[in-house]
Amino acid sequence: MVPQVVSPQEWLAARKELRHREGELLKVRDEVNAARLQLPAVVVDKEYVFEGPAGKATLIDLFEGRSQLIVQHFMFDPAWDEGCRHCSMLSDGIGDTSHLHALDTTLAIVSRAPYSKIGPFHQRMGWQVPWYSSYGTMFNYDYHATLDESVAPVEYDYQDMDTLAAHGNWFTEGEAGGMSVFVRDGDRVLHTYSCYGDGIDVFHNTFNYLDLTPSGRPAERPWLRHHDRYRR
Repeated sequence: MVPQVVSPQEWLAARKELRHREGELLKVRDEVNAARLQLPAVVVDKEYVFEGPAGKATLIDLFEGRSQLIVQHFMFDPAWDEGCRHCSMLSDGIGDTSHLHALDTTLAIVSRAPYSKIGPFHQRMGWQVPWYSSYGTMFNYDYHATLDESVAPVEYDYQDMDTLAAHGNWFTEGEAGGMSVFVRDGDRVLHTYSCYGDGIDVFHNTFNYLDLTPSGRPAERPWLRHHDRYRR
């Protein structure tokens, strides 16, 4: 897309106007962030046993000794041979987690596929973030990352089955993306936050970069591939 060409003075006036609107957005964002810090927590009273590169692991093991844990709910159905392209694009943008570790926070990926499928795909993608299988547990269902009415009541992005169906939302069955946050209180694990759908947009670094360009982010995604399948 080639934008309209104007004089430097006209460009500066338009940019200042947009900067004002960006400032308003940042103010609202700061207010929302402050409100998020005030959210209460819920005790995780179930025992989940995951499988990772070192074998079995409990939820508290996923913290790796730190006090905070962020989990990416990565869409990877046990019947699939590879993980979701959209979730993969999000994981591609994570990068080095040393700064999170320095701030006592661990980032981990969890999927319902068995680790025998996750391990090879993880290696293929070249990611360093630890990835665990929740296969055979209720973890994905309890945190609304797998939707199956025969197993648990369907809820996605805090909407029940009837509301989702009424709005024509396709998130009524199967795997779903999201992020969840947990904190340790001694030997207790507390769930403090989860977001889904548009709520995880902030984690999509590729789109955040594209938002700065004249073409912006594409509305449709037929172009999207796993990063090792683009023609280089």
